[in-house]
Amino acid sequence: MSKASESFLATAEAAQVMAGVIVARHRRDRDGAGTLLESLDDRARAAGSLFLADLAVALLARCEDRPVDEVVAGISLQIAERLSAS
Repeated sequence: MSKASESFLATAEAAQVMAGVIVARHRRDRDGAGTLLESLDDRARAAGSLFLADLAVALLARCEDRPVDEVVAGISLQIAERLSAS
């Protein structure tokens, strides 16, 4: 297996772990989320989070039949609104 393939596989696996963290948090399972987070180093958490976010945005764009940039603009607006409300 090439180095690029190994890197992609590791990032995809980290994304699956990060998806598990999201599920655990929504179930209010802090211990489970913590255990999953601790299983990855900082670099893997960052790469997995980015991979997962990219996939989620692409899926949302497809489901809403909108371009990715419009979906990201909407998400950015929601983030700004939450920041200004806090």
